Amino acid sequence: MSLPRPFAGCRAGRRARALLAALLVAHPLAGVPARAQQSEAVIVPPATAVPGAPQPEAQNRPASGPVLAGSLGDDPGWRAYRARFVTERGRIVDTANGLISHSEGQGYGLLLAVAANDRAAFERIWGWTRANLMVRTDELIAWRWAPDQRPAVSDMNNATDGDILVAWALTEAAEAWGEPSYRTAARRIAVEFGRKTILFKDQHGPLLLPAVTGFSARERADGPLVNLSYWVFPAFQRLAIVAPEYDWAALVRSGVEILRAARFGPASLPTEWVSAKDEALRPADGFPPLFSYNAIRVPLYLAWGGIGRPEDYAPFQALWGGIERERLPIVDTRDGRPVEWLSEPGYTALPALVACARDGTPFPEGLRTVQDNQNYYPTTLHLLALIAARMRYPSCLRS
Repeated sequence: MSLPRPFAGCRAGRRARALLAALLVAHPLAGVPARAQQSEAVIVPPATAVPGAPQPEAQNRPASGPVLAGSLGDDPGWRAYRARFVTERGRIVDTANGLISHSEGQGYGLLLAVAANDRAAFERIWGWTRANLMVRTDELIAWRWAPDQRPAVSDMNNATDGDILVAWALTEAAEAWGEPSYRTAARRIAVEFGRKTILFKDQHGPLLLPAVTGFSARERADGPLVNLSYWVFPAFQRLAIVAPEYDWAALVRSGVEILRAARFGPASLPTEWVSAKDEALRPADGFPPLFSYNAIRVPLYLAWGGIGRPEDYAPFQALWGGIERERLPIVDTRDGRPVEWLSEPGYTALPALVACARDGTPFPEGLRTVQDNQNYYPTTLHLLALIAARMRYPSCLRS
């Protein structure tokens, strides 16, 4: 895959692989030699290079949101996750995606380690990330590492959600363990992706580009493109600790407003890739108009951030509240029909979190622990949903 992680959640199944192949053909970097991609990855379009002037009160703006550290406690789910997906050197293995690793996975692993107060695992994961993915000429993280390729990093583009997750995890680790080097690294990454991937003066409010290269108006006729699952709302509530010069609250607001405007088709669902070229948002050109592997994280981050109105959750709850409660559909937004199903049980923690956030519905007993023998992505989402519930909605987990 030459994408900057737009489909790292692609799980097994011939139809799912066909969807992935369609995305690869349409991607702006498809077919571009790795050397050319590497040279382009450090070129920053002028429109994204300069943030707006810092607000006068920026240095005094407090971070909001509950603290991540220790929220998972001594959960056996983390120990099973660590044994199954974290190598001795700290690489997070995507078991259903060719055993690759990516910046998103490293970021999730770091967050889970902080939530479990597992500093030894955190150090391993951070050490592997620094040594193997922080190979660009800036402070951002190459998005993909493949064990069967040489070089293992064949695409030097970043994935902004991976950068966000790693910077957030480092921020939480610095707060929890008082380690100055974590704070320094978090700041460097946050300032860099803020400078290079946030469009501060867009008609839709601050926009978050999915990567430095490939999604801007200069590079695509329908650009800029956004992916709403890259708006990691709880991270933005905490990154003011290390990068107070950015107006993170404005980025939260723009994400919510874009979500409300990106309601496509009869099911009113966002697509994976959205064109923000015009005032009216629309599905991006060249990508299947699907609500899919990435987009299922949108309500996760919304609920984890404790933001939004009940109607913001309504389309997800309507989609996931029918008779098919044991699997999640990938939906073609043009007609609202499922085209594929996500059947591993970890995925169903997301509907449970949405029902908890919107209605206070208790988590089903069977979802309060993580099941073994699942792949990386559903297991990760399950643990993240449990952490979000413990941080924001603990009453949903009480017997």
